[in-house]
Amino acid sequence: MAVLEAGVPPASVGALSGPRRRRSGRWTPYALIAPTVVAMCVFLVYPIGTVVYYSFYHYNVLKPWANGFAGLDNYRQMFADPLFWNSLVFTSKWVVAEVALQLVFGLVLALVINESFIGRALARALVFSPWAVSGVLTTTIWLLIYNPTTGFGRYLADLGIGQYGTSPLIASNSAFWAAVLAELWRGVPFFAILILADLQSISGDLYEAAEVDGAGPIRKFWSITLPHLRNAIILSTLLRAVWEFNNVDLLYTLTGGGPGHATMTLPLYVARMAVDAKEFGYGSALTMSAFVILAVFSITYLWLSRMGREDKSWPTQRRSRRRAPSAR
Repeated sequence: MAVLEAGVPPASVGALSGPRRRRSGRWTPYALIAPTVVAMCVFLVYPIGTVVYYSFYHYNVLKPWANGFAGLDNYRQMFADPLFWNSLVFTSKWVVAEVALQLVFGLVLALVINESFIGRALARALVFSPWAVSGVLTTTIWLLIYNPTTGFGRYLADLGIGQYGTSPLIASNSAFWAAVLAELWRGVPFFAILILADLQSISGDLYEAAEVDGAGPIRKFWSITLPHLRNAIILSTLLRAVWEFNNVDLLYTLTGGGPGHATMTLPLYVARMAVDAKEFGYGSALTMSAFVILAVFSITYLWLSRMGREDKSWPTQRRSRRRAPSAR
């Protein structure tokens, strides 16, 4: 009644409310994503910014009188630190060995448990179970295995292989492969799970058609299975490479970076400097180097692998595609 008494027709009321609704609707998407943006700023942007900030400072809680702005001193110290370069070389060696071996064994296991046989459910459970074990518990298991008095070395010595009281964790060369074996036991199920999930999405009609054409097991694997697993392999290797690069728990508790510094990775060196030595400034500079290395590696790897895009270099894409003859 008030609107009618003011001389404003009802139709104009709807016309006025329409723009208001549109203006309010523009902010709805931003309001919905605001909690996620805030969470990313709190848990991602702020920690990275803090690390960048402390990398330009001398910051040691045990020596507060020496704290202050350092400029590029931490980075100069890092590039002149031979232990930094040694840890970086060992980290590269560790990542390549772990990812390559885990991919090969994970692919083999996935192909095996994808077949139909009696007890397949139990076999899958046994294959996937190491993935549920934490790094510290994995270390405990393998420390018992490598124990010189109660481990397998004692039984090998009983058979005349090796000597009593020795452990593969003592020597630098054997310590590397002992750590690789322990992490391999835990990491293979990750590849097996992802590859098995992708294997089950492949249509059986493709294999039947290939058998009709006379294709054998190797040909079917090379022309059907492997191309379908392409994206799963790219994603799993990228994730696992990043995780193995950042691996601290297993090496920290299994070898502690030793013997000497033979198994010291870059993240483990960061933990030693920041957590043990309380050198948060220098540890932040080391962390920034690891961050840059992983960022460059991930971007380059995804660009070279062309994940999500068709790649003609893979087996099924090598065949020339003939266009249908145009109607005249």
